[in-house]
Amino acid sequence: MSFRFLPDTPASAVRMATGQSVLIDPSARSGGACLEVLEGIARVYCPCEETEGMTLAFLQSGDQLRTDRLCSEGVCVEALTSLCFRSDAEANESNFDAVNEWTLQLLRIRHLGNAEQRLQALFALLVNRLGKRCGNWCQLPFRLTHERIGELIGSTRVTSTRLISRLRSADLLIAPSGEQTLSLSPTFIESSPISV
Repeated sequence: MSFRFLPDTPASAVRMATGQSVLIDPSARSGGACLEVLEGIARVYCPCEETEGMTLAFLQSGDQLRTDRLCSEGVCVEALTSLCFRSDAEANESNFDAVNEWTLQLLRIRHLGNAEQRLQALFALLVNRLGKRCGNWCQLPFRLTHERIGELIGSTRVTSTRLISRLRSADLLIAPSGEQTLSLSPTFIESSPISV
């Protein structure tokens, strides 16, 4: 996994292209400071050797990442779409913590009985939080690799590829080549085994 280091000097706008990652080093951040997403969608993941690449959360405009609550190794932020965030934000005083909420929801998904249920619940969570309804489809503005989907649902890349192929064959998922979007059937999303 490759990433660059986020500069220690707080900035009012840090821009990242899709696919780029930065490491947030908690030792370089003062207490109470946080990152705030201004536009785009980010994936927060663990860079630790034992859990390298483990997804902790997804963030969108308005969400904050508290830098005083990171593990000692830090976390990485990956741009799933063009991303702009500020690293000089002050933590809001609300009790809502986007990272904790996402981690809880992803953990709930991992405890479902089988991979099909976990995949359906994952897509429902992503669409309900980060997607939108467009005509007869629900749309995600980004794609995840089959390997990443496998990591999120606790299966292998091969299993996630097989399950996604079934969804395509059943006309429940469309992934147009050359586009970053993913379209899913509203019926499939609404019948998720976990309500989100």
